[in-house]
Amino acid sequence: MTASSQTQNQKIHDVSSKGYLNPIWAARADKLQSATGLLLGFFIIMHLHFESSILISKEAFYHVGHFLEGGIFSETGHGFPVLTKFISAFMLIVVIIHAAFALRRFPAQIQQWRALRSQMTIMPHQDTKIWFWQLITGFLLFFLAPVHLYDMITNPAIGPHLSAERVYHQDVWMLYVLLLPAVVIHAMFGLYRVAVKWGITTKRMAALKLAKFMVIYLMIIGIASLMTYIVIGQSLELPVTPFVPS
Repeated sequence: MTASSQTQNQKIHDVSSKGYLNPIWAARADKLQSATGLLLGFFIIMHLHFESSILISKEAFYHVGHFLEGGIFSETGHGFPVLTKFISAFMLIVVIIHAAFALRRFPAQIQQWRALRSQMTIMPHQDTKIWFWQLITGFLLFFLAPVHLYDMITNPAIGPHLSAERVYHQDVWMLYVLLLPAVVIHAMFGLYRVAVKWGITTKRMAALKLAKFMVIYLMIIGIASLMTYIVIGQSLELPVTPFVPS
């Protein structure tokens, strides 16, 4: 082997041993991306169900909110809003970690986007389309999710009236209109991709049908909840008085 060949091989080894090109590091990055994705996906499912308790009644949402704030451990039963801050801050960190590892697969050049679109046209594979929408929704969430979580960190008060005030009088509904479909599509198809990738299920079509069902189902309860908050907000007079069950 010549000296030039040895030098070239050494350079290849040096490059491949760093960053995402290292097979060990790439595998760890995949696991962390999938783990944080699983956590975020299940969090979204629970979060939307907790929010949808407003569809039952104001009293139901009031009790759910105070339960999540640890009301059973509070002498007054009103809970600790600081828990909302803590959970929001923790989820923001998880979002940042997930995004950091996901960005390594994001097409960074216009040529890569064109190649992806060309492949989708020539070979309209369903999983390729899902991955494409994962990219689009992931890009939107990169900007939308931190705004929502930062708002919950700085203004953690929740309740039928306080949440309705945030949605209607503070015009946060405009954020939720974009955030809801992006997060539901990204989370549900993300869970599908994780389940197939790591062998959690071998029934790909059944898993895909479940993911599509969950997208429709969560969109329905999410939109219904948002509309309910808007209706409640329209009936409130400023300054808003926090709701207290009779």
